[in-house]
Amino acid sequence: MDDESPMRTMLRRVLRLADYRVAAFASGEEFLASLSSQLPTCAILDIHLSGLSGFEVQMRMREANFHIPVVFITASDDLALGRMALDADASRLLRKPFSSDELLAAIGMAVGSKAGGT
Repeated sequence: MDDESPMRTMLRRVLRLADYRVAAFASGEEFLASLSSQLPTCAILDIHLSGLSGFEVQMRMREANFHIPVVFITASDDLALGRMALDADASRLLRKPFSSDELLAAIGMAVGSKAGGT
């Protein structure tokens, strides 16, 4: 989920080409509302969304007992975000711009860790 339309479009294309089913959302609120009808295998959350931040979305998922692996993305080079992502139990933090290969590897790690029971 990213609040920038070009980024959502790029993420959708890359993931669909890799044979993932994709749903993209412009806001944390929209994504959280969708969880009542379908749970994703992995969530890609931009840390700096308008409205709820990616960290707040993940916190609300936990509070609702949704255990979905998360890959955070950000355009910020603030080093503290890496620690915050680890503390939030993220599978990975990717800094924009990132390559398609980096994105797919991060998702593979996130989905793999869930399948492994961790």
